[in-house]
Amino acid sequence: MPPLRGFARNLHKDFDAVTAGLTLPYSSGMVGGHVNQVKFLKRQGYGRADFDLLRRRVLLTP
Repeated sequence: MPPLRGFARNLHKDFDAVTAGLTLPYSSGMVGGHVNQVKFLKRQGYGRADFDLLRRRVLLTP
């Protein structure tokens, strides 16, 4: 199957990154959570607010 072959080839190209991602104890969970929160705030103000209000809400949200 060509799609699976391409996926495997790209995994092999990034073998060091894949190995590090599966073996190291580091996580990007906190960063992902903050990005999700900013996206949520952005969607809430879509079409109603400008960048200044979005910036203020991001900075003041606990």
